[in-house]
Amino acid sequence: MKIPLFSSSLIILLVLATSISPSHENQTFLQCLETNSNPSYPISSLVFSPNNSSFPSILQAYIRNLRFNESTTRKPLFILTAQHESHIQASIICAKSQGVQMKIRSGGHDYEGLSYVSNVPFFIVDMFNFRSINVSIEDESAWVEVGATLGEVYYRIAEKSNVHGFPAGVCPTVGVGGHFSGAGYGNMMRKYGLTVDNIDDAKLIDVNGRILDRKSMGEDLFWAITGGGGVSYGVVLSYKIKLVRVPPKVTVFRAPRFYDQNALDLAYLWQRRANKWDNDLFMRMIIDVVNSTTRTSKKTIRVSFFTLFLGDSDRLISVLNQSFPELGLERKDCIEMSWIESVLYYTNSPITPIDALLSRSPPLSYLKRKSDYLQKPMSKEGLEFIFKKMIELQTPTSLIFNPYGGRMSEISPLAKPFPHRDGNIAKIQYSTNWNEKGVEASNHYLNLTRVLYNYMTPFVSKSPRLAFLNYRDIDLGITHNGKLSYFEGKVYGIKYFKKENFNRLVKIKTKVDPQNFFRNEQSIPVYPSWRN
Repeated sequence: MKIPLFSSSLIILLVLATSISPSHENQTFLQCLETNSNPSYPISSLVFSPNNSSFPSILQAYIRNLRFNESTTRKPLFILTAQHESHIQASIICAKSQGVQMKIRSGGHDYEGLSYVSNVPFFIVDMFNFRSINVSIEDESAWVEVGATLGEVYYRIAEKSNVHGFPAGVCPTVGVGGHFSGAGYGNMMRKYGLTVDNIDDAKLIDVNGRILDRKSMGEDLFWAITGGGGVSYGVVLSYKIKLVRVPPKVTVFRAPRFYDQNALDLAYLWQRRANKWDNDLFMRMIIDVVNSTTRTSKKTIRVSFFTLFLGDSDRLISVLNQSFPELGLERKDCIEMSWIESVLYYTNSPITPIDALLSRSPPLSYLKRKSDYLQKPMSKEGLEFIFKKMIELQTPTSLIFNPYGGRMSEISPLAKPFPHRDGNIAKIQYSTNWNEKGVEASNHYLNLTRVLYNYMTPFVSKSPRLAFLNYRDIDLGITHNGKLSYFEGKVYGIKYFKKENFNRLVKIKTKVDPQNFFRNEQSIPVYPSWRN
């Protein structure tokens, strides 16, 4: 016999978390979870409340931005380290009946911490136990659970083949759940597109607790969770990915050039060519401020070209001699290695041992990220202006230009919720890291990043100024998930998805989750009731 649901008075007390003791809240919720979960998979030992000695370590294990690990950061009522689908189904039932917000965390790399922080009482369903990876070289596919990391995915593919890979991100500790569902990219995107361009199926638990695959959820919902962010629509359990072919040997190089080494001219030329190069060539351009080696100034600009080429060094040299001879690349600058080794190379890690990819412990810092899209090349005067402002600001922000073109330009902007396809030269990431603790230090560095972002306004996309969902940025706006949520969500939604894709995402959301149960500060809203 099931325990009765909360009375209305208890719901009010639970929502007003400060008026009821944590132990009482959690005991009541635990009873609900136990009542509604499968007894074959006990749940009570998987729930960690603040008075549990393991609570701090479990909470902090997947906090990747130290800005959200301060003593002033609101903590969850409890954390459920789910191990079975029934645990998630029970969480949905209890959260709905008791009016508590549910956050879903897979790898914790959300740049704004939206998977583990909130301004209202909430709990976390932590998905790190859902990390199974089943690779089939025979049909060149793999089923990957959302709690796996990218490093684990790459490692398991390489265990079975040295000529297969997957076009996802360069940070091995990023969790699959957010990365895949938000259209993650990596250094093979000019060859193969994004993660979502290479996903064939998915399994999801919807707001009614049903476990759905692509066929049973339908093409609309499948479209939405492959680029629109899965957390707005349900709890994604796993994705079926298509493996891609990689050569037995790839070539990598890093080529830093300082301002007095023709860095300005090289940056100017890169913008005009990088999206037109051979699809096997991915050359990221990074602009940052470093200490000068000359006596005339203390700081200078460095422009670095960080490259993966899907081929040997002979062909790379030939390609660059024709398309970017000004770089002056020589054979001694190039390193040939396997594709799996190149993953480690991109993390600045030692190339061996490869099992370093299985580590789930990245170096941590305080950080802020923003994004832009470059659709027209900047003039030399424009570059000079930004170089000067970066030095004046003494900012630790790097501008990371990721080239588009190739396969990215061939895919329709409507094929997935991610709309940034043809017409983009590069995506720009504003990457700021610092080590000083406290709110005052954070505000200082946040302001520096925003000032540089404002200086870039004339040079990037306009009406709207576009942004990349996986570089989550609450400066673009948030929703309070009330009567105005649609209008609030539209502000950031059109920047992430453009108008047509955003409207389709809202329509799907309104159909599958009309009460807006699955939500965060930048989730897809439902249409207002008068439009339904």
